[in-house]
Order: sequence, then structure tokens, then C-alpha cells
Amino acid sequence: MNIRILLAFASVLTLTASVPALAGSADGQRDFDWELGTWHTDVQVLAEPLSETEDQWLRFQGTSVVRPLLDRRANVVELKVAGTTGRIEGLNFRLYEPQAQRWSLTFANIRNGLLTPSVYGGFRDGAGEFYGDDQLDGRPIKVRFLIRRQGADRATFEQAFSADGGTSWETNWIAVDRRR
Repeated sequence: MNIRILLAFASVLTLTASVPALAGSADGQRDFDWELGTWHTDVQVLAEPLSETEDQWLRFQGTSVVRPLLDRRANVVELKVAGTTGRIEGLNFRLYEPQAQRWSLTFANIRNGLLTPSVYGGFRDGAGEFYGDDQLDGRPIKVRFLIRRQGADRATFEQAFSADGGTSWETNWIAVDRRR
């Protein structure tokens, strides 16, 4: 095994051991506990975001399975949906950063094997807001991801892009999840 990998692994173990697991959710560490389990998901995706073309929404249905990791300081969402235009399969890795009391959300696209740049944020009054920077067709954009719980067994997830630094937003992903 490469020595750099061993050193990195050892520093992660040391950091993890020095951060106490907090029992409550006052710090945000347990913000996603409500979502653990299996969900039916209906997804709408804007075919060509931030373009001058007429809005065409693609529709998909399938499942979203949320599993805890590392004593719930992280979790992973496994998404599998299909529609008449194809399939979307991916993982969303969520990691809690206790020093900043925030979450990072990073999507892994199984089709191309790439990770998207993370969005960062947390929950306030039951709603999650996460922001980050990315690129679309070579131009810089802002990304906003919103999570809204609608009771114990329903939630919506919405992604939007901004090409003007966050002044205006265009929604390009809407998922409605219902607990199975």
C-alpha cells in the first residue's frame, strides 16, 4: 500500500477519534436521520438547463435508498430511476463536517463515473439549503439544492442552476419521494 494512502488513512482515523459523537441533533449531525430507508421517487429533469430552448421535462420513476454510514455522521443515497428517455443511476454521498456544522452533498454519476462538485449547507426550520459552484458547458454556474420534508413519509428535492451569480435561479431537477 502506498505510504501517502496509509498516512491519509491514519490522519482520518485520528481526526475521527478526536471528534465526539454527539447524541442530539442540535449541531445538525442527525439532520438526515428521518430519510433513512427505502423511498419511491418520481423525478423530473429539465432536458437542457440554462439554454434558450423551450423547457422540456423528462420524467422518471424508481427508488431511492438511504443508508447510514459512520454512526450516521455520513449517509449514502442510492438512486435508480427509469423513464421513456432512459435511466438515471447514481449515488449521493453526504458527509457531516462537525467543525463547520454543515453537510456536504456530492453526487456520483454511475453513467460517466464522475463526481460532481459538492454543495454545502444544512437544515433550518425543517428545510435543507445547500449551495456550491460548478460548470455547465464550460461556463461557471452556481448550484442550489433544496430539501423540504412534507410529513414523515414524503419529501421534495429540488436543484436549480444560476448563470448570474445567484441573482436568478432555474430549477432543473425535482424529485418527490414517498416512503415505501
